[in-house]
Amino acid sequence: MDHKKFVLVGPFSPYRGGIADFSKQLFHGLKKRGHDVEAVTFTRQYPKLLFPGKTQLEEEDQEPATRLLDTANPFTWSKTGRYVARSSPDTVVFQHWMPFFCPSFASVASRARQAGASIVCVAHNVDGHEKRLGDRYLTRHLLGKANRVVVMSEAVGSEVRSLGIKADIRRVRHGIYDHFGQGVGRAEARERLNLPADAKLMLFFGFVRKYKGLRVLLESMPGLLRAIPKLRLVIAGEFYDAPAPYRALINRLGISDYVIVRDNYVPSFKVAAYFSAADVVVQPYLSATQSGVAQIAFNYDTPVIVTDVGGLAEVVPHEKAGLVVRPDDPHALADAVVRYFMEGMAERLTDGVRREKHKYGWERLCDAVESVGEPDDE
Repeated sequence: MDHKKFVLVGPFSPYRGGIADFSKQLFHGLKKRGHDVEAVTFTRQYPKLLFPGKTQLEEEDQEPATRLLDTANPFTWSKTGRYVARSSPDTVVFQHWMPFFCPSFASVASRARQAGASIVCVAHNVDGHEKRLGDRYLTRHLLGKANRVVVMSEAVGSEVRSLGIKADIRRVRHGIYDHFGQGVGRAEARERLNLPADAKLMLFFGFVRKYKGLRVLLESMPGLLRAIPKLRLVIAGEFYDAPAPYRALINRLGISDYVIVRDNYVPSFKVAAYFSAADVVVQPYLSATQSGVAQIAFNYDTPVIVTDVGGLAEVVPHEKAGLVVRPDDPHALADAVVRYFMEGMAERLTDGVRREKHKYGWERLCDAVESVGEPDDE
């Protein structure tokens, strides 16, 4: 592959979250292949009115990125487009996960195309998780400017095709997140995090939002505790929903002694400890496309119980690297967790995770990005 110039547009440090982690992995993957890669990120990612968390920024792990784009200021869209065009990139890559970003990204993409660049959109979602009027129009507006749309599940691929997008659609696997540091022994991890040493620990990890189904997991707990009294649930992540209804549900169900709530954003240096401490990760999502949480769990050889929504079951093959259950069904979820512990499935499924995770490198993503526009690209 010839040397190329790439500009990646999306969240990078100091912005936090899974899309920023994804952008970082792609940046370094292309760099390792000898390409010239530049990162362009936001001066303001969301107006405060639209952001549900405490802060959009993470102080640690900062890397150089050019901060130009204010999503709420169209004057910066033109400025960013001119900057990208002057960089003379072969390819400009946009991360798409919310329609809110489409107008600003589409403006930059138009200017880059005029300068002769190919456009790649990595579509994590098509619609936002909280659907709004006009979302599909905005998404079509951005993806329609792409030469290639990269998706990471068949569910998202189908949604992109439903928009009538003419671009080449390339499906690749979501890479394993391996940049959070080495795992540690379970006893050491629990000691570091002040978690019970002898409990059966389930981990619910990441931002708490309605579509992630924490309510369902909490509703499964009374039945689980009757079968497994030593079971504990660890909720590790910042609440983007109002926390009061969840706390009220915990109290109403009488499970407050069995649920450990760490309701703050988990900094990168603590991620390894949480996944090393867990016996199993549970993702009781009500809707999804794919999720980076499973890719973190796989890095630490931790099995995952997921619901059969979006592309989650594509990542976690049933009874090979985890268990797959019906969504929005506390009883089905409880039955799966009981099976996992009572049938001693941990060792077999952990071995399955070790086999599966080798499929999830970042090479295919880099291939899909760097080959766009090549005459021999298939």
